Amino acid sequence: MLLTSNLAFRKWDQILKDAMTTAVAIDRLVHHSVIVELNVLSYRIETAKKSKASRASTQ
Repeated sequence: MLLTSNLAFRKWDQILKDAMTTAVAIDRLVHHSVIVELNVLSYRIETAKKSKASRASTQ
């Protein structure tokens, strides 16, 4: 199974709303898991910025 998120684990309680539920969910997910963290710029955000800049320069 592959699970992706754009939120760090410490921010998951914003979604699950309960600190204990969040801790339990993370514990179950990461047990025997391989965590790959990519600290790169978002391709979609960069493309959107370029597209917006291109439209602004043609107006």
